[in-house]
Amino acid sequence: MRASPKDPSMANSVAAEQIDDTVPLLPPRPPRRQFLLLCCPCLRCHFSLLSTLALAGAVLATALFLLWPADPDLSIARLRLHHVHLSTSPAIYLNVSISLSLKVRNPNFFSLDYRSLEAAIGYRGRRLGSAMSDGGCVGARQVSYVDAELFLDGIRVIHDIVYLIEDYRKGSIPFETIAEVQGKLRLIFIDIPVQGNFSCSVQVNAQNQTIIRQDCYI
Repeated sequence: MRASPKDPSMANSVAAEQIDDTVPLLPPRPPRRQFLLLCCPCLRCHFSLLSTLALAGAVLATALFLLWPADPDLSIARLRLHHVHLSTSPAIYLNVSISLSLKVRNPNFFSLDYRSLEAAIGYRGRRLGSAMSDGGCVGARQVSYVDAELFLDGIRVIHDIVYLIEDYRKGSIPFETIAEVQGKLRLIFIDIPVQGNFSCSVQVNAQNQTIIRQDCYI
């Protein structure tokens, strides 16, 4: 059986439908942010300004963090008891001699000039006496050692006499030592006052003239 030839009009209609169904290829659209930047030059200026401000803020925050003054760090390097003696006649008198060697660390990027260092000794929350040492200078990010001598000769104890006599007879007297440094930092043309302090609880053996225990804290 012989196939009949195709109708030319039908072939043309099929070709036309195929052409109509073809989707034209368009260039991809840029992302929304890039599209806005391309369309609006003023937005590019705003984004650039915001980036500059963010960078300047980060630099300023870093500079403040590094240059902001901090108080000096104090710690005890050596604590030595020379003697402790309690006299009960004709009155209650206490003689104590303690030497301190303090470690002063300057954490700042500027030198620290301290006017003086005060060291005090107390008993049951009451100050018995204090001593002052000369001032000095600690370089930026450096450490210095300061010596102080606590010498109390003939201190009359009025309060807590009963507790003091009892502790002395037991051979263990609890003292408190307090050290404080006051100084200033020169920041460009400005003097910024700073101070550091710490205290120690010291258990002293009055019989052996030795330190049993010491606990120091800021």
